[in-house]
Amino acid sequence: MNFYIVDVFAESKYAGNQLAVFCGAGVADLSDTEMLQIAKEINYSETTFIRSNSPRNNGYDVRIFTPKKELPFAGHPTLGTAFVLQQEIVREKVDRIILNLAVGQIPVTFNYRNESADILWMRQNPPTFGQILSAETLANVLNLEPDEIDANFPIQEVSTGVPFIIVPLKTLAALKKAQVNLDKYFELIETTEAKEILIFCPETYNDVNDLSVRVFAHSLGIPEDPATGSANGCLAGYLVEYAYGGESKIDVRVEQGYEIDRPSLLLLQSQRNDSAIEVLVGGKVVMVAKGEFV
Repeated sequence: MNFYIVDVFAESKYAGNQLAVFCGAGVADLSDTEMLQIAKEINYSETTFIRSNSPRNNGYDVRIFTPKKELPFAGHPTLGTAFVLQQEIVREKVDRIILNLAVGQIPVTFNYRNESADILWMRQNPPTFGQILSAETLANVLNLEPDEIDANFPIQEVSTGVPFIIVPLKTLAALKKAQVNLDKYFELIETTEAKEILIFCPETYNDVNDLSVRVFAHSLGIPEDPATGSANGCLAGYLVEYAYGGESKIDVRVEQGYEIDRPSLLLLQSQRNDSAIEVLVGGKVVMVAKGEFV
């Protein structure tokens, strides 16, 4: 099997979120157990498997695994896999590539600069909004004080395919300070559909960005994720639902991964159309390595 390593939501190599992508004739023969074993061997947040180099229903069958389990959808694996498909399998400029994932077909559109893919955009499913949680509960989980959480907006479960608990903080200092209390965390997720947590604030490391984010995913074996497209899609829907910043339509730059030395940049666009909220998440993908798995 051929494999590729790419950095997703990265402005340059060795930033953003790492992804391994497997393709070739041998991938179709892999069992679920073997794909999970490979994902454990790679030990990135996610590893993807392109099950066939030929499209089905205009899309490519792709499966996504963390080191612990399969996911129905994830953001940076979607963009990174689409990039590898365009670069290594399609090998020509195309406007979009569709991935057939467990949540359905997810289209990825391409913007090019000088014949090279530049910004990739994925359209996520419309967000759904779940239970609202208390500031005291999440403060205990995150080792924060309740008044460091922004009481003007709810702490809520949001999903565009994979649910996340969205927690608004007031300051970058609080964002930096947050540290998961594992006992409280595992106690919490026994009562929630969402098992992962996104915290965000309106202060940033880089002045050109609009929001700073951290994502904790201990239930997936990922203490902290450097760039999380699925979680940020949930955040985009949340920002529109609650008119965060006074706007019902957003076009923002989100930074993530600074606390773990993997600076990342995610672009979020969202607006309400009729009764649904449209969510787009974009970013750059950089090829780092390619080889053969034996």
